[in-house]
Amino acid sequence: MGEHATAVEAWEALFRAQVAVLRDLHREFPTDALSLNEYDVLFNLSRQPDRRARIRDLNRQLLLTQPSVSRLLDRLAARALITKTGDPDDRRGTIVQMTDAGFDLYVRVAQQHAKAIQERVGGTLSPAELTQLARLSDKLRSGPGA
Repeated sequence: MGEHATAVEAWEALFRAQVAVLRDLHREFPTDALSLNEYDVLFNLSRQPDRRARIRDLNRQLLLTQPSVSRLLDRLAARALITKTGDPDDRRGTIVQMTDAGFDLYVRVAQQHAKAIQERVGGTLSPAELTQLARLSDKLRSGPGA
């Protein structure tokens, strides 16, 4: 098998595994209070200093198009789970920040979601395989030469 065919086969296996795992996690998502995409926004904000980020920086972390992210952020703001303010350093930018209510909801959902991840992913792979998967995934995210 050639180098290109091996890369394609590896990609297909990774892609199909991701789809299968995401389908399972979506089906078992622990609450009706948040969608998986809303959770992803709150997850990414929870990892930022002061739980805040510029929208353009947040967009880089999410698997949605920019218009979809804007609508999603509007829905989260309407529910008082985030706030949106103008960036004082760049009038074109907007900063979103998770509210205390948003953080409390995120933590409750995250604890349940982590259990589903542990069952689906941790129940399938050994600790050594999980470590290897994390390392390889980070390497793929970094790109060639990283």
